[in-house]
Amino acid sequence: MSLAPLLDAAPAIPLHAFAAMAAFLLGVVQLAAPKGTLPHRTLGWVWISLMVSVAVSSFWIHQIRLIGPWSPIHLLSIFTLVVLPIGAWMAHRHRVADHRRIMILIFSGALVIAGLFTLVPGRIMHTVLFGP
Repeated sequence: MSLAPLLDAAPAIPLHAFAAMAAFLLGVVQLAAPKGTLPHRTLGWVWISLMVSVAVSSFWIHQIRLIGPWSPIHLLSIFTLVVLPIGAWMAHRHRVADHRRIMILIFSGALVIAGLFTLVPGRIMHTVLFGP
């Protein structure tokens, strides 16, 4: 394992990757920790900020080009940016089930599933974890 391929990439890529890794770890903590507490709410805003960073930074990453410089992953970024505030609003309105469903959907889709696709051979994170 070597971080060199990640650190040698264009600046948006390490920003995106480190924000995603931090959001993943914090998301696991949030899913496991007690809900409705001040720490949950505070860390929730940190998680939302990390997810916004992940989504926004993706618009400067164009390694997979299917439609001009864009790929389907950019649709996931748009979805994330639209749904994050809805999830926060659901918590604010005390619609806990809706908040939970939305946040788990974002965590699962934007971090877990999308993260697994970064491990495909030829991608930077595959090289970081498994070598060239």
